[in-house]
Amino acid sequence: MRLVGPSGEQVGIVPLAKALELAQEYDLDLVEVAANARPPVCKLMDYGKFKYESAMKAREARKNQAHTVIKEMKLRPKIDPHDYDTKKGHVVRFLKQGDKVKITIMFRGREQSRPELGYRLLQRLAEDVQDLGFVESNPKQDGRNMIMVLGPHKKKTEAMAEARQAQEARKAEAKANPGKSQNAADTEAADAEAPAEAPAEA
Repeated sequence: MRLVGPSGEQVGIVPLAKALELAQEYDLDLVEVAANARPPVCKLMDYGKFKYESAMKAREARKNQAHTVIKEMKLRPKIDPHDYDTKKGHVVRFLKQGDKVKITIMFRGREQSRPELGYRLLQRLAEDVQDLGFVESNPKQDGRNMIMVLGPHKKKTEAMAEARQAQEARKAEAKANPGKSQNAADTEAADAEAPAEAPAEA
């Protein structure tokens, strides 16, 4: 086998008996780290510590893993300007968080004969948020609804990292300015972390 020493140094190719003897001498375990190599590679290490560090790395990787989320926003073809601005604000927040957004225009009654109203509304929304997202799925009719999907320019992992940095900056600012109540700082941090829910249909 090819043996690697406790500090990562190359010991060389040694018989199993010699490797076990060295492990006993160093009071360490002999761990096979590359079984498919020819010859197989083994390392002298503290196996308990190795298992612990591997578990911590896996846990950290899971914590940083990004889950793709698709948020949904529903609009009416003849939406009020104030309602439009409110819903656009939610779309902006979703895209900033690195989430995809499914926009659904709901037609009722005679509105179904005017699909261009929905198409124009979706085009307007896409243009309004083009700095944050792009049209991933073009507007298409689906029964009484018209659907478009917006994808974020920013990856979910980047958005999560930025959110963490912003939260840390707020905590640092709260420490630097004791006049600002901790409750206010905590409320801001909670608001930044809370997953936004799409509001009920207008």
